Amino acid sequence: MTSATPSAQGAAAPGPARIRTHVLVPIAFADGFETTARIFTFEGLADGREHLALGLGDRVGAPGPGARHRDPTPTRLHSECLTGDVFGSRRCDCGAQLRESVERLDASGGFLLYLRQEGRGIGLYPKLDAYVLQDAGLDTYEANVALGYGEDERDYTVAAQMLVALGISRVALLSNNPDKARQLRALGVTVTRRIPTGVHLSDANAHYLATKMVRGAHTIDLPVEGRRGTA
Repeated sequence: MTSATPSAQGAAAPGPARIRTHVLVPIAFADGFETTARIFTFEGLADGREHLALGLGDRVGAPGPGARHRDPTPTRLHSECLTGDVFGSRRCDCGAQLRESVERLDASGGFLLYLRQEGRGIGLYPKLDAYVLQDAGLDTYEANVALGYGEDERDYTVAAQMLVALGISRVALLSNNPDKARQLRALGVTVTRRIPTGVHLSDANAHYLATKMVRGAHTIDLPVEGRRGTA
C-alpha cells in the first residue's frame, strides 16, 4: 500500500499562496457536455509549477475581498494526465474521472484543482517508460519503483496552498484515493468526507484499476472479472 509522501507526513502548514488572476473559460468535452469554469492561477506555490483551480457551478463567480466559501466545499484534486485527459488513453481512467468530476462539480458547485503531477509525480517521459515495463509484466507501482521512483511521488502541498488562497478550509473530497485525504489533513485542511468517483472500467485498464484497489487501497468497486490478474 502506498503512503503519504515524506514532505506531507508531519509537515508544517505550507506558506501562503495568493490568487494571481482568474478568468471565465467556456469548456466542452467530446461527448457534448459543456459548461463554464472560472480558472484561477496562483503565485507563491511551493513547487513553482503552473497549477490551476477551476471554479464550477455556483463557484464560478469572481471572489470578493477575503472571500470564504461555505463548508464543506466539494473539491477534486486531479493530477495531470496528458495521455488520458487529452488523448483519451484507455490505459488509465484519468480522462473519464476528469470528465465525471467536472460535471458533478458543475452540478453541486465546487472546485477542481488541476495539478501538474504527471505520472503520479514522476513526469511524462518516465510515465511512458513505466508503460513499457508494464507491458513486460510489472504492475503500475512496480514499474515506478523499477525506474528508481517511489510508488507514488505526488505531494499535495500546493493543493493545500491553493485551497487556502481560495478561502477554503473544509472540503468534501471527490476521490477514490485515501492518500489525498491523508495528505490534506496533514497539511491543515479539514476533509469532512471522501466521496468516491465512478468506476470507468475497460479491457485496457482492468489490471490498472485492480492494482490501485489492492495495492493503493483505492475505493474502487470492481466486478469480480475486473479483479483478475492481481496479486
